[in-house]
Amino acid sequence: MTRIAITGIGVVAPGAIGIDAFRAMLAGGHSAVGEIDRFDTTGLSAHRAALVRDFKPRDFIAPMKLRRMNALSRYAMAAARLALDDRREPVAEPAATGVALGTAFGPVQTSVDYMQEYVEKGAALAPPQLFAESVANAPGSHIAIEWGFRGFNFTVTQRESSALTAAMIACSQLLKGAARTVLIAGVEEASEMLFSVLDRLGALAHDDGAAEASRPFDRRRNGLVLGEGGAALVAEPARGSAGKPPHVYGHFAGFGIARDATATASDWGIGPNALVTAMKAAMEDAEIALGDVDAIYASANSTQHADALEYLALQQLFGDRTPPVVATKGYFGEYAAAGALQIVAALLAVDEQMLHASCGFEEGDASMSIEVVRERRPAALRNVIVNSLSAGGGIVSAVVSREAA
Repeated sequence: MTRIAITGIGVVAPGAIGIDAFRAMLAGGHSAVGEIDRFDTTGLSAHRAALVRDFKPRDFIAPMKLRRMNALSRYAMAAARLALDDRREPVAEPAATGVALGTAFGPVQTSVDYMQEYVEKGAALAPPQLFAESVANAPGSHIAIEWGFRGFNFTVTQRESSALTAAMIACSQLLKGAARTVLIAGVEEASEMLFSVLDRLGALAHDDGAAEASRPFDRRRNGLVLGEGGAALVAEPARGSAGKPPHVYGHFAGFGIARDATATASDWGIGPNALVTAMKAAMEDAEIALGDVDAIYASANSTQHADALEYLALQQLFGDRTPPVVATKGYFGEYAAAGALQIVAALLAVDEQMLHASCGFEEGDASMSIEVVRERRPAALRNVIVNSLSAGGGIVSAVVSREAA
């Protein structure tokens, strides 16, 4: 496919507000996972999450608008503003600019708050603003209204792969000429209800002799750590040198999508074939061969099942020539910005020509013969595969490339 340039990035992440702070967090190998103080976890197995802290929404949103937004919309609006500022040039045609947003679960806490008001006070007295913010596409609508973007506007909910799915659809529409520029974003909020449900499903990491942490591909891994936050990308078709914007982080070069029919609603599938299909399709779309892939930015989320499944897929596709693998969710958890932070990390790797350390990976799994990157190091990165596996069977892979062609 014709490559899509990323010309601006905005980040509201656990441990980092802004692209420079996020870059520093990755460079330092620092995890943002910590004890939860937002709600009570007494009686649960898990007690830690990767939460956004030190976020001041008034720095990004006018007070009168701020009062009408929930946390999800605030994260999205702040990330969008940071991305647009990072582009260094105003978007040329707001009327031809679209918004593509992904969120795994949407505004769960707002829905809970609204239903409590509804039950206690009745429909006539339940706050209408809570209802307006209880839909998943509210953040995308706020973004379009704020900047006058009148192109297409959609929101995708595809669990872990929500942001990458939104990026895939947005890039296809850019190539069709449906918009000239797209603001691609992912956003998620860690709520008490979501955390409690995941804990009761046994999905979350817990203390079983080793401290509660996200450890992708590590032999001690025993569950995911919930993350949150927002991230936004300014995307536009790659241009020649004459009209090139001030800075291009990298390019979306190809996408692949697959469905694992063996997956249940709350789990991953039983074999690697679907992920292999998605990676092959992404490489075919990008017109590259196996030997052109220089690294994998993995979907691995510290669960026994999903990490093993991704390993099997990499082995099946690459064999003994599997490129170095970077697992980023030890930094910011699963669902962080609906998967968008993983994409940002891959773009920074290509931009800096530097592989990040796999935070949380210390003790290798004897059943996995792949190179999981332990320390940050320079690397010649032409093309990086980004994988995203969703519980329920949705799978998206993307090729992120350094060059425009």
